[in-house]
Amino acid sequence: MKFWKKRSHSEIQERISRALSENSSFYEEPILGMPCSHLDSKIFPGNSPILANAPFLQTLINNPNHIGCHTVAQSEPTFAGTQEMERELLNMIACDIFKAEPKGYDGYVATGGTESNIQALWIYREYYAKEFGFKPDEIIVLCSSDTHYSIPKGCKLLALDLAKIEVDEESRRMKPEVIHDTLKDCKVKGKKAVVFVSNMMTTMFGSVDEIEPIASELQKSGLEFKIHIDGAYGGFYYPFTDVETNLDFSNPLINSITIDAHKMVQAPYGTGIFLIRDGFMQYTLTKDASYVKGEDYTIVGSRSGANAIAVWMILSAHGPHGWREKVYLLKRRADWFAEQLSQMGVEFFREKESNIITIKSGGLPKEIIDKYYIVPDNHADPKWYKIIIMEHVTTESLESLLEDLTEKA
Repeated sequence: MKFWKKRSHSEIQERISRALSENSSFYEEPILGMPCSHLDSKIFPGNSPILANAPFLQTLINNPNHIGCHTVAQSEPTFAGTQEMERELLNMIACDIFKAEPKGYDGYVATGGTESNIQALWIYREYYAKEFGFKPDEIIVLCSSDTHYSIPKGCKLLALDLAKIEVDEESRRMKPEVIHDTLKDCKVKGKKAVVFVSNMMTTMFGSVDEIEPIASELQKSGLEFKIHIDGAYGGFYYPFTDVETNLDFSNPLINSITIDAHKMVQAPYGTGIFLIRDGFMQYTLTKDASYVKGEDYTIVGSRSGANAIAVWMILSAHGPHGWREKVYLLKRRADWFAEQLSQMGVEFFREKESNIITIKSGGLPKEIIDKYYIVPDNHADPKWYKIIIMEHVTTESLESLLEDLTEKA
């Protein structure tokens, strides 16, 4: 690991204190031209003793704005200290987890996986327009039928056509021949370019799209294409359970990745990460943001620097070895639970080594679904219900569920 190191609480406190000292202070300096301030002091007093050993709260109170994309251009110098910490965080994730070359990628801490996925679609729409002259109706977004709803949402916002490829009901895989036929149909309809969204653990099933058959069919199609990985759920889990995965920047066919930190990392909601190969953020440069130092490249614009600091703190507190251990424990707990379900004859889907176990709807009585807050694939007509082995999901709570299932059998 080049960038990701385990740090003590005092080291974390010292690094954040230094970053805040490198920011300009709304409390101490005459900052007259910015439409923002520290958090309201009537509700969030800056001198509260609770802040003494709470570096995240210190950052939150100071309210740094991380508008722009700090891997591409210099941004507002008012918040230079915490912006540098965001770059440190992105190096941990892009280089040490997803095998990017230092300075070979761009990215930013977004509001979540939805924004990150839409950012990718926006960049590729503009890329195809500026480099090839393709119109939006000549571009097609392809994904599996299990893909997150942020992709159809993004297509509607960006006036892009979308085609979903059905998956096998048991394996949750797209068949190569169906991918082939879909691409052939796209060409007949006049499409010239593809944005293929491939999943690194879907939200409902934890399923992973095999990249080789996708890439093979795309290469044979003759269409221009870019592959985006939606790792919003699996990005901080799957690379640690499948150490041989090539769903990262070591694979030259993968161009961008979405990861969420408010899922597996347990950061505050509104914290995702968008990563893309160097040279692509330029396609969404908004020059109209001329009053912003460095201008803006992102959908959301103003972003909370505190959220970036939260993820930096969490990863630094665990370190890479501690993180592997955390993921291993969740996987082992899921292994045990899946084995218990198998012995009971309950039908379920589980991606190899995943911590999501999705049970067919007939295997769960309604009272158990309600008691344990088990989520369906479709509230109107549920066919599957998912159980996610997160930090708070103890063996005791899983045993309780199993006991209830036994009684209802």
